[in-house]
Amino acid sequence: MEFSDTVQSILDRKGEAVWFVQPEAPVYDAVRAMADKNVGALLVMDSGDLVGVISERDYTRKIILNDRSSRQTKVEEIMTTCVVTVEPSCTLEEAMTLMTRNRFRHLPIVHDSRVVGVVSMGDVVERLITTQRRAIDQLEGFIVGRYPG
Repeated sequence: MEFSDTVQSILDRKGEAVWFVQPEAPVYDAVRAMADKNVGALLVMDSGDLVGVISERDYTRKIILNDRSSRQTKVEEIMTTCVVTVEPSCTLEEAMTLMTRNRFRHLPIVHDSRVVGVVSMGDVVERLITTQRRAIDQLEGFIVGRYPG
C-alpha cells in the first residue's frame, strides 16, 4: 500500500454511501440498520450535521452489559459524541494511525462541512492486501522476465 494514497482512493472504489440514524431513534433501530447494511457502525446525523457515531461496541457495552432495553433507549444516550473526522486528502497512514491510537474502526470523511463517506479499518487493510499482491506479482514478473521494458 502506498501510505501516500488518500482515503479518497478508498471512497473512489467503494462509493460515498453514508448510512446514518437520527439521535432520537431507538437503539434497536440502529442495530437493525447495521445488520441490514452489514456494517459495524452508523453515523448519527441531526439535520444534516454529524453529531455522533453508534457502533456494535456501544451496543454491547452500554446496552447489553448494563441490562438496558434497546427498544427503550435512544441512540443519543449511548452514542460516541467525540467523533474524529478527516478530509478526503488524509493519507492512509494518517487514517490508520488515528484509528489505531484512538481505538476506533470507523472514520467519517468530511469535506466542506459535509460528510462524504466513511472508511473502516477493514477498508484500509483490504487496500493494503490488494496493493501488496499487485507489488508481489510485478516483482515475480520481473524475476522471470515478464517485465515490460
